[in-house]
Amino acid sequence: EPRESVWAEVVDDAKVHLSARLASERRYVANRPSSRRIRHAVNMRWIFRFLIFGLIVFLAIQLVPYGRDHTNPLTVKEVKWNAPETRALAQAGCMDCHSNLTAWPWYTRVAPISWLTTRDVNDGRATLNFSEWQRPQEADLQQVLDAIRSKAMPPVQYRLLHSAARLSDTERQQLAKGLVATWTADPPGQ
Repeated sequence: EPRESVWAEVVDDAKVHLSARLASERRYVANRPSSRRIRHAVNMRWIFRFLIFGLIVFLAIQLVPYGRDHTNPLTVKEVKWNAPETRALAQAGCMDCHSNLTAWPWYTRVAPISWLTTRDVNDGRATLNFSEWQRPQEADLQQVLDAIRSKAMPPVQYRLLHSAARLSDTERQQLAKGLVATWTADPPGQ
């Protein structure tokens, strides 16, 4: 019998220790973050790092000097428009890029938008410049009319930011008709 009582005590002690250990593990499991919460925290940490890196890159590209010169050259010889309406339509849809009368809003001073805007204006002035009509233009009348009629000009990114450049089909027809009359009466390079 003494052996049984010793054995019973050992079993009782084991039950007490086991139940205490199980209770301890239950508390640990209950307080331990779930694997989903851990993954979420890790993902958020990476997103935060990516955003900080993006902010650093954005600030660094502001130091690139390209796209900061927003001066407009002097108008040498503007085209002689056939009617004020034609000039108004051209002003709304064309002349920010195709003349020396470019309006430079605040966002054109922020890279990379400043780079894109400067490139578009430089390319536009090189192709067709209503403010330097004394020189031959790279684009001919038919190319200009095709661009207007096909809605390639003004470009989509410009129309998104400038509601006045969203010419209706009727306004596009009026602009095309006015440009034909203007170009015929006052051809470039004369």
